[in-house]
Amino acid sequence: MVFLLNAVVNGWFVWRYFEAISPYLRESMRRALNGDTSTEGLPQIDEQAGGLQIAILLIATALWYAYEVPSMAARGQTFGKRVMGVRAVPIEADQPLGFGRATRRWSTMGLPTLLWYCCGLGLLLQFVDAVSPLFDQPLRQALHDKRAQTVVVQLPRDRTDPRTAPRDRADPPGDTP
Repeated sequence: MVFLLNAVVNGWFVWRYFEAISPYLRESMRRALNGDTSTEGLPQIDEQAGGLQIAILLIATALWYAYEVPSMAARGQTFGKRVMGVRAVPIEADQPLGFGRATRRWSTMGLPTLLWYCCGLGLLLQFVDAVSPLFDQPLRQALHDKRAQTVVVQLPRDRTDPRTAPRDRADPPGDTP
């Protein structure tokens, strides 16, 4: 969902960014294919490219925050978690995460997006966070879960909502003879 939001909102900036760097990339590729390793005479990258790259990362980070934090704070689920049948809950109780905890949880994974600009450092940090549950026992928490003191739980497959369940059952709940 965040990718789709980014495609819509950031699309123009990404197009402008690739337009700014494409002459350099085309010439570099042409030279590489011809075995030419010289860098003399390469076209200059448009001076707007750096600013566009920062704008793209800022917008992507803001969209991710706006998408994830409110839904996690209220329900412990984003659209993807609902589809997968999982929910993030505080370790100490089955209750909503709240805005502060949802922000702490998101920031460990989301804020490094701003560091993608620094030689991919943000991507490395996000990768470490993403694989950390593989090495955590017994709760299999990612670093962002540890920071927010949350755990992701599998929801039961049969999730009938008691508010919408039919009340005229043949066998009402209670003692059986």
